[in-house]
Amino acid sequence: MAAPVVHFEIHGKDGKQLQDFYTKLFSWKVDANNPMEYGMVEGGGIGGGITKDDDGSMVTVYVEVPDLQASLQKAESLGGKTTQPPDQVPGGPMIAQFKDPAGNTIGLIKSGSMPTG
Repeated sequence: MAAPVVHFEIHGKDGKQLQDFYTKLFSWKVDANNPMEYGMVEGGGIGGGITKDDDGSMVTVYVEVPDLQASLQKAESLGGKTTQPPDQVPGGPMIAQFKDPAGNTIGLIKSGSMPTG
């Protein structure tokens, strides 16, 4: 696959409740021991996160691409809209986001920028 999905996020108004829900439902190991209380999902499959979002609920997938800005420009040329320009996550990867023509939020992760370990 040329641009694989490499991360997901599940957002909701009560991040702790969602973390507990998915831990119990799927036996996911969720580690939210960080200042943002961002619950990193560990185990098989692609990595992900479960977090609080005062704006409401959403699920976002992150696609790995070699060039964030070029991908945003291509998305816009096809009817998408940039919602987050390229940015460095503290201690994490370079990311960006856009909305597709239907309004879905899609994340981008720069190839090679995911921390290891």
